[in-house]
Amino acid sequence: MAGHSKFKNIMYRKGAQDRKRAAAFSKLSREITVAAKSGLPDPGMNARLRAAVIAARQGGMPKDNIERSINKASGGDAETYEEIRYEGFGPGGVALIIETLTDNRNRTATNVRTIVSKNGGNLGASGSVSHGFDRLGLITYPAKAGSADAVFEAALEAGAEDVVSTDESHEVWTTVENLHEVTRALEAKLGEAESAKLAWRPQVMTEVGEGDAGSLLKLIDALEDDDDVQTVWGNYDVPEDVLARLG
Repeated sequence: MAGHSKFKNIMYRKGAQDRKRAAAFSKLSREITVAAKSGLPDPGMNARLRAAVIAARQGGMPKDNIERSINKASGGDAETYEEIRYEGFGPGGVALIIETLTDNRNRTATNVRTIVSKNGGNLGASGSVSHGFDRLGLITYPAKAGSADAVFEAALEAGAEDVVSTDESHEVWTTVENLHEVTRALEAKLGEAESAKLAWRPQVMTEVGEGDAGSLLKLIDALEDDDDVQTVWGNYDVPEDVLARLG
């Protein structure tokens, strides 16, 4: 019985992982198609599409799937997706920006509102929190790409605005207009980035205590699990010791 139970558990976990992988591919495919429709269907000439393709590669999406998603944009059967941004607050007064791509705005609005309210947050009007963020380009490299000094020098030469290096990664920040050029320049020095995208950078961080951290992380997970939600940005700072206790 124990062996059977363990087998069932493994199968359940594999099924959950497969579903999560399929959902991730669906979101990546949607972004590629929308990016290709917004400009030329050539990653070399379309900065947003190039960023989407890089993200898809890093996410393990097969090359055939990527090409199908690009080709879909020029076909007449491609779905029409609308980009909608929601703003609001999570537990602990954390400011959240929720970016979605949807073919049904009523469904998405209902789902996002329900998830936020059920997990201790509330949505605000457009512009209610985005004024506390800067719209920038973000290029991410793993720590193994180079030392903090080497990445800083490469970023400086490429025309980046700022670099934040940690034990896990290097974040290179640029203006929106320079994202494509800086990404290409860094590739020559550091190789292909882990990701390159438009981002919302908080101007001020909000430290979240243990009492709110669990609810906040549950809220973010629930939002990211929704098919229409592409990215969740926030100004939260959860201390390492709090994360360890939540573990």
